[in-house]
Amino acid sequence: MAGDGMAGGVPPAKWARWIELAEAINQARTQYYQHDKPTLSDDEYDAYFRELLSLEQDLPQLQSGDSPSLSIGGRSSEMFNPVEHLQRMYSLDNVFSSEELDGWFGRVERGINEVPEFLCELKIDGLAVDAVYVDGKLQSLATRGDGRVGEDVTHNAAFIAAVPAALTKPKGAAMPALLEVRGEIFLPVATFQQINEEQLALGLSPFANPRNAAAGTLRQRIDRREDELRLAEQSPTPGERGASKIARLRAELESSIGRLNGLGLTVHGIGAVDGFTITRQSQGYEFLSALGLPVSKLARVEKSIEGVRAFIDYFGEHRHDVKHEIDGVVIKVDDLALQVKLGETARAPRWAIAYKYPPEVVRTRLLDIQVNVGRTGRVTPFAVMEPVKVAGSTVSMATLHNAFEVERKGVLIGDMVFLRKAGDVIPEVLGPVVEVRTGSERPFVMPTKCPACGSKLGPAKDGDKDFRCPNARTCPAQLRERLSHVAARGALDIEGLGEKAAYALLECGLVGDEGDLFLLAESDLLGCEFFRREPAKGEDGPQLTENAKNMWTQVQLAKTRPLWRVLVALSIRHVGPTAAQSLARIFKNIDAIAAASVVELAEVEGVGETIALAVHEWFGEPWHQEVVAKWRAGGVQLIDEAGTSASTELAGLVVVITGSLAGYTRDSAAAAVTIRGGKVSGSVSAKTSVLVAGENAGTKFDKALALGVPVLGPAGFEVLLADGLAAALTTIK
Repeated sequence: MAGDGMAGGVPPAKWARWIELAEAINQARTQYYQHDKPTLSDDEYDAYFRELLSLEQDLPQLQSGDSPSLSIGGRSSEMFNPVEHLQRMYSLDNVFSSEELDGWFGRVERGINEVPEFLCELKIDGLAVDAVYVDGKLQSLATRGDGRVGEDVTHNAAFIAAVPAALTKPKGAAMPALLEVRGEIFLPVATFQQINEEQLALGLSPFANPRNAAAGTLRQRIDRREDELRLAEQSPTPGERGASKIARLRAELESSIGRLNGLGLTVHGIGAVDGFTITRQSQGYEFLSALGLPVSKLARVEKSIEGVRAFIDYFGEHRHDVKHEIDGVVIKVDDLALQVKLGETARAPRWAIAYKYPPEVVRTRLLDIQVNVGRTGRVTPFAVMEPVKVAGSTVSMATLHNAFEVERKGVLIGDMVFLRKAGDVIPEVLGPVVEVRTGSERPFVMPTKCPACGSKLGPAKDGDKDFRCPNARTCPAQLRERLSHVAARGALDIEGLGEKAAYALLECGLVGDEGDLFLLAESDLLGCEFFRREPAKGEDGPQLTENAKNMWTQVQLAKTRPLWRVLVALSIRHVGPTAAQSLARIFKNIDAIAAASVVELAEVEGVGETIALAVHEWFGEPWHQEVVAKWRAGGVQLIDEAGTSASTELAGLVVVITGSLAGYTRDSAAAAVTIRGGKVSGSVSAKTSVLVAGENAGTKFDKALALGVPVLGPAGFEVLLADGLAAALTTIK
């Protein structure tokens, strides 16, 4: 083909790039389909494949019969017997943006001269399989392979509870003589995490996603393990060594079977059939469900393009509410006759498309491992990586928790690593791609001295996995973090006092610790360049910036915050809003909390012995007492005279807040609920007591209506806070 390409006028650079892309794609397919050990992330693979398609579109002479663009990709390995599918299994084309989706909608409309109804379903991050039932009995279960021939994993199906061995006879209809269905084998998220823990413990690369873990689980040779155990039992090695071998083989077999039993299945397609007819894909799903096959309850027929977009947006926001991982939404033309009219390309149907969400697992280079010193002295390693886009944002750092976690995950500086970021969750390094190591990687060594103050590092107590800097009072890093924490939304909520402002207060000597914050005079801020500006014409001397004025105002307002927020702001180890509210509700003032014994503190609901000990030790430290004294002198409210700390009016209620509410930030609205004993949740479910919906409420409003959850407007929210749920419900029209 090289000669043909050159003769066809393909520029050498384009030809070389096509070869490079084709080789990378084919190698990735081999690693992915045959070894269940991908060396590329989904995002990298998609980028290579799209570049290859673009090259072939510009230079059609590049495309030949062996081009990756004309094949589905998977091939059967030699581990299993081949199975030829009764009807070909196609792959799906992908789109990654609204513009690309519009292009597909346009092609569909032009192909059939109408806008059809669309069947929308979740794109499960699983392994495609083909199951054949004859007279209601499972005849074979096979992987997709190359779309024509897959691997026979029927023996393993006997251990997968989600795969019916026999179908249920449908009411009012005959059992189909032949039924070929397509679906996805998947691992629930919790099971996937457990398997990755086992991978890391064995020094292996973690699975990049549940799909690869599901593939590795399904493609186990259970029959060989059974034969090996049977042979050992029939011809045992004498003595204790033989018994040990049999026990080991039995444990390995049971573990493999246990993994198989943890797999799930969702059926989403029909191949060859004999014994029933349908006219719509959604109708077929209803029949499959009647046969006892697991069909997604979340699939929905949408009659408009706007409905499809709403479905995509909803599950983009709620993709982690599902028990299995999803990486997008599949949109299909529902009418089977229109599917036939639209037809297929060499690798994918024209009547279906996969809308892919931004990837949550990517691959990047681990450039270094550094440490950060937190407000309680905890020294946390973090990964410094080549910047990479994941879950819609660019990430260059991720937490590694502690030195034990670095060792457990087996990551080395210089490794290629899998990085995961799910929604708003802090980015996490899953583990190394062991297969691509070059030998130049090096291990991380935990520092023995604090990088901020030089103090000797070590665990605070025996068995503590965290290293801590003991210089709590004067360590610059701890001071900066504690001062920033005072201003956090969950603490005293001081707008304008961020990390940079905290650093400036300390560097300019305006405060020596967090205790001095409320002793500042507004004029003191003029002594620091960060907070002042040059005088404008007619002004007498340097002036405070608008940000500095706003910060000063917010500091004064913070003095009136309720006691529980003060407790959170003091950076007492383990004390968050829940424990702080309980302590404030019972003791009413900070002096009573300081004077309480460990036993008295531990008796408070939601506190317990660990938190009680931390509180008692904190107030026993002289310089901590000085901080409290400074705050008292500065006018901070340390007594809940009006009983404004946590109460119980909303105890037992689960409240979801969506949209914007006049007079509230999202955090302050949530705090108003929790301070009254309610619980705030981020998603609507059957357990939700009430939804509070402001402007631009979004999809949570729709889900609440579907589940019958009461919905309050802004006025109803005020009644809820003042008089409770029963009174608030009367405001619903």
